[in-house]
Amino acid sequence: MPNASAIIKDISLEQALRTIPSGLFVVDTEMHIVYWNPAAEQITGYSAEEAVGQHCSFLRGIPCDEKCGLFQSDTPKPIIGGRCTIVTKSGKTAQLIKNMEFLRDADGEIIGGIESFNDLSQQYALEESLREQAATLEVRVKERTGELKKSEQRFRIVLDNMDDMAYIANEDLKLTFMNRAMLETFGDRVGESCHEILHNEKAPCSWCPMDKVFKNRTVRDERKLGRHERTYEIVHTPLPTEDGIRQKLAVCRDITLRKKTEDDLKEANRELDAFAHSISHDLRGILAPVVTYMDFLSITYSEVFDEQILQILGEVERQSERAIALLDDLLDLAQISHVKAGDHPTDVNMIVDEVVRELNINKKSGPEIIAEKLPQTWVPETLVYQVFINLLGNANHYVPKGSGAIEVGSWDENKSTTYFVRDHGSGVPTKEQETIFDIFSRGKRSKGKQGTGVGLAIVRKIALRCQGQTWVEQTPGGGATFCISLPKTAAFGENIK
Repeated sequence: MPNASAIIKDISLEQALRTIPSGLFVVDTEMHIVYWNPAAEQITGYSAEEAVGQHCSFLRGIPCDEKCGLFQSDTPKPIIGGRCTIVTKSGKTAQLIKNMEFLRDADGEIIGGIESFNDLSQQYALEESLREQAATLEVRVKERTGELKKSEQRFRIVLDNMDDMAYIANEDLKLTFMNRAMLETFGDRVGESCHEILHNEKAPCSWCPMDKVFKNRTVRDERKLGRHERTYEIVHTPLPTEDGIRQKLAVCRDITLRKKTEDDLKEANRELDAFAHSISHDLRGILAPVVTYMDFLSITYSEVFDEQILQILGEVERQSERAIALLDDLLDLAQISHVKAGDHPTDVNMIVDEVVRELNINKKSGPEIIAEKLPQTWVPETLVYQVFINLLGNANHYVPKGSGAIEVGSWDENKSTTYFVRDHGSGVPTKEQETIFDIFSRGKRSKGKQGTGVGLAIVRKIALRCQGQTWVEQTPGGGATFCISLPKTAAFGENIK
């Protein structure tokens, strides 16, 4: 196998010059071209036949026409990285970068020169385009910066004119802005830590919402702020910036009066519930003996009293029983004032089965009840029982037999489960749907039926106490679907006072 030296010896100068990617030509001492390689043909458009023999100035190069660097005695050789402009055969201008050097014979005498060159036209065009784009971008950046400054100024003016306190804090928990209301309360504390200013804490607060805010979440909480320990609702929101600095905006609304009103209302409700419970209990104690006496008189003196007296005794007994039923419902309603999550999840399926068994035992006729598998809830068993004894009891009581089965089911939502009782009876008119859960409200389909008008109010009160909702929808094809949403987790009891 031949070695590298042998291969190099076998390569002719002509082969080497023809294969290099740069344009190259050789001139004699009179500046006439004696050699023109293929790359020179490609760059200039002139073939070797057209170029050889011509004076090198035929390319109309600038500054070659004015001053040839190769044979200028005051220009050091070799020339590396020279720049010039030529006109190609097609008439286009080409920007060249070139290297030049003398050619000498064995005695060191100059016999000509050699020049290699590359076309930088595309590079120059790209550079010019980039310069133009940079200039345009700079103008746009200045315009955008001006717009942002105006926008920020307007934004801060809006914040300053708010009655609510507002501040901006960065990810280092330093205040970068305080609005007028904030300054009036705390003084100018821009640059200090929010936990020191607002909560007099040396370390960041354990409840600090920054992590949640920087995940693009809006956080709401209630805190006592300022020397007078007033209560504020604080809304923390992410505040994006053009320079990538993470900040949050916090707006603090004074809710001290509202909280006091809420506390007073809760206390009034507790007193009202206690009063209703006491009155209902006392009245029930009075009416229960009345029922017993009427029943005793009817049985004992049935042969003595005439028919009219027996009818009167029967009516008194029925009205007393109805009053007792109403009082029992009122007692149930009054007891639903404080709700805490159970110690363990409630098996809703077990409660529904129990209610269905009770209804089947007590009913003489009525539609079939079909229940699908239902998810558990943290609402206590006693309240879940109240929900379904009222919803299923109503459906069983008001829906005529032959109207189709009563269906019990559920669907899953984000933070709650919605349970429903669906019947295929006469339905609830649209104008009654908003009031059907009000206390003592009895709809059109209850006409001629016994009832107190409290059952659905109990269901709604349970839902509200558990931070849920109740509503009724039309069943497709006819009927009513009563719905109640209950929380999935046990956290609902934490805020109930």
